Amino acid sequence: MNDYIVRATAADNAIRAFAITARDLTEQARSFHQTAPVVTAALGRLLCAGAMMGTMMKGADDLMTLQVIGDGPMKGITVTADAAGHVKGYPNVSLVELPPNAMGKLDVGSAVGNGILRVIRDMGLKEPYVGTTQLQTGEIAEDLTYYFASSEQVPSSVGLGVLVDKDCSVRQAGGFIIQLMPFTGDEVIARLEQNIQHLKSVTDMLEQGYTPEQMLEDLLDGLEVTVTDRIPAAFQCNCSKERITKALLSISKKDIQSMIDDNEPIEVKCQFCNTAYQFQVDELQNLLT
Repeated sequence: MNDYIVRATAADNAIRAFAITARDLTEQARSFHQTAPVVTAALGRLLCAGAMMGTMMKGADDLMTLQVIGDGPMKGITVTADAAGHVKGYPNVSLVELPPNAMGKLDVGSAVGNGILRVIRDMGLKEPYVGTTQLQTGEIAEDLTYYFASSEQVPSSVGLGVLVDKDCSVRQAGGFIIQLMPFTGDEVIARLEQNIQHLKSVTDMLEQGYTPEQMLEDLLDGLEVTVTDRIPAAFQCNCSKERITKALLSISKKDIQSMIDDNEPIEVKCQFCNTAYQFQVDELQNLLT
């Protein structure tokens, strides 16, 4: 298993924990969208979070969408995940060049800017559940920590990291989400806070060869971790010509007619994976009828 998610519990089920290693799927997203390093970092962080949050859902058909909408040059990112470790995503703007931040790191916060984080859970009910919070830093992990606490009332700690190599490819990507149950005792909380204070960054751990299991062992040291699941993670887009055809059917007849009048085939690209679908003039005629 190259990319995978670990689910675990600790401290007699008072803590639930998730960790992921996701270099391959983040590199796949980078190559689909040809992203600049700071965009690769932002997109990779949200893909890691989305994949882990997807596995929090119960139903096989449940879908979760994370949207970061900001006033920075990147404009925003959209990521969709299912409960089986499949995730896909795209940035609104792929090429953003910014100087490093004060710590010499990729300045994801400035690329994202001020704005909102939206979490949409579609569980097959009449209406999807939508939670919206203000972005705190634009660095993604802190924004999700704030979202869990304020929108879902679940005290959480989120760590996410993407390391981009000199050739712009993805060298490391991964992260963790730790959540406290309502009955968590003070001693457990104090121990967890102490562990988090001494924790290395996600990318440092991955560079040292840590697996998701080892990340959780460090995070939950002294709190008796039990791994309950290992789930393969992958960038998976379910686009098809049929789905793109359905999308075309949602635009006005006038617009389809004007495409026909141009008498040229059209090309429609999937936002998530950039796969191009060709439609000949006669196919457009069929759509109209």
